[in-house]
Amino acid sequence: MPEKFYITTPIYYVNSDPHIGSAYTTIVADVIARYKRIMGYDVFFLTGTDEHGQKILQAATQNGEDPQSFCDKLAAKFKNLWKDLNITNDYFIRTTNEDHMRVVQSFVSKMKENGDVYKGKYQGWYCIPCETYWSEEDLDESKICPSCGRELKFIAEDNYFFRLSKYTDKLLKHYEENPDFVQPDFRRNEMLKILQSGLKDLSITRTTFSWGVPMLDDPQHVIYVWVDALINYISAVGFMKDESRFSYYWPADLHLIGKEINRFHSIVWPAMLMSVGLPLPKKVFAHGWLTVNGQKISKSLGNAIDPRFLADKYGNDVVRFYLLRDIVFGKDGDFSEQNLVNRLNADLANNYGNLLHRTTAMIKKHFNSKLPERDLSDSKLVEEVMTAVKSFTHLMDTLQITQALDKAMELLTLANKYFDEKKPWILAKDENKKPLGSVLYNVCEILLKVAVMLAPIMPETSLDVMNRLGFSGDISEQLLSTWGVLKSRNTVKHGKPLFTKIQEKQTKPVANTQLQEDNLISIDEFKKIQLKVGKVLRAEKIPKSKKLLKLIVDLGPLGQRQIIAGIANYYEPQDLLGKSIVVVTNLKPAKLMGLESQGMLLAAKSNAELKILTVDGSIEPGSVIS
Repeated sequence: MPEKFYITTPIYYVNSDPHIGSAYTTIVADVIARYKRIMGYDVFFLTGTDEHGQKILQAATQNGEDPQSFCDKLAAKFKNLWKDLNITNDYFIRTTNEDHMRVVQSFVSKMKENGDVYKGKYQGWYCIPCETYWSEEDLDESKICPSCGRELKFIAEDNYFFRLSKYTDKLLKHYEENPDFVQPDFRRNEMLKILQSGLKDLSITRTTFSWGVPMLDDPQHVIYVWVDALINYISAVGFMKDESRFSYYWPADLHLIGKEINRFHSIVWPAMLMSVGLPLPKKVFAHGWLTVNGQKISKSLGNAIDPRFLADKYGNDVVRFYLLRDIVFGKDGDFSEQNLVNRLNADLANNYGNLLHRTTAMIKKHFNSKLPERDLSDSKLVEEVMTAVKSFTHLMDTLQITQALDKAMELLTLANKYFDEKKPWILAKDENKKPLGSVLYNVCEILLKVAVMLAPIMPETSLDVMNRLGFSGDISEQLLSTWGVLKSRNTVKHGKPLFTKIQEKQTKPVANTQLQEDNLISIDEFKKIQLKVGKVLRAEKIPKSKKLLKLIVDLGPLGQRQIIAGIANYYEPQDLLGKSIVVVTNLKPAKLMGLESQGMLLAAKSNAELKILTVDGSIEPGSVIS
């Protein structure tokens, strides 16, 4: 019986449409699930939508819809997108499913029976967008959410609490005994610091709204959306409904999440499982954030790209390849359409497609489209290939997916070098075609290995390549671990190039057309923006903030103004003194970290660099920019 592998994505909050950021996590999970299937595992791949909570209720109200209809509409968009992107999830769970809601109620009741839930009074600060409680110790006088920077709401109400503090030592012990429980290591260390500082009990119900799962014995209380959401991982595999199925799949082998929800998955969820006596998941992997051209993904910025637009323009496989190739899995990464085009042209069209094209062309010409015999062995080449394959499987098994993909690309480089060094176009002039045949066979075998390695990432392309090479069997681990899989005399198909290079003039940015039109402004609207020259008189860091600097800027006739700018990661305060910068002077004041910002400076950002806009030469502060 094959070994099981249970993998989950976070369930996505349905307060807005899915975009390239949510697609990234799901695509990575799909790559891992596909790889495990190739390696012979019985995979269960779960994704879904998180549909309760105050934020959902507010979003539905703003749209003039009842919350259930609102959730139905958004959940369908996620399901349809995953289908369009060829995601191979085995189940799609919704937290408004009645079966799930019953499990949530029973789970919390079990926690209560075990003495881990008690009634008390909650008084503190709550972030509605993050659905997160914050204690006074977490905040400064500004009472701004440490996670999203929005204003917090003070709440005082009777709540039920989970004795999270009770599990501090047990969790520390689990971390010590299972050093790979949370990955990458730097995310594990972040969670360890929280544990070492001691946990506080967690409020797990609300009474100010009703859109949620009610407590069984106290229905005036709805269960905290995060408690509700986390339980999806066990309700989806039969907890309290199909115990044989549940015991087979649980514990999960991998919870794949974004770093912003690591605390819930790596601390709160394990403590909840300990409370009811269930095994903990084997691994939580918290990957970094995805930005677009250096900016946080946002509808208002017009960069909340629907992945369908990218897939339609470049192909689904190309988008998947780019996301795994260019963004180091686990770390923050930036999506750039230009970088996608560069990868398509260089890695795929040149290195991969061109090698396949010229190899099959020579087989068609010199061997009547039949794969030639492998008469001459090349032990050094075979050893290099199999070493790369072994490294690839190790890296995939340890979730170093970007590095694993590097190994596949190294094989393509090796094959191209081998092809050029052996000069098959010269060998073709010899009447003895055996040396030529051996070279072309070896290149085809390497191409087969690459196709199998890339199959989790580029499934449609890999099937196409294998078909062209005359292989029609199932994709399996044996194709990687064995040299000489291809059978001589199989028919090789020479067709059009595997990839089409994109010329510079074709690379118009892809975005939601409606969003682009919505962002267009008239010249009259532009004239409403007042841009003036400001001279930086003083600059200083803001305590407790890693990103913000406080500037005092001379704007001439407008006097001096205080500007709070998120540039501390790029500039030291002393570097800004005396600079003539560009300032938007007619913005409404905004509060950041409790300080009023009375304008905004302009800056340009590209990947990891940010440069503020300055004025060339000497000019009076307050001068108009037009």
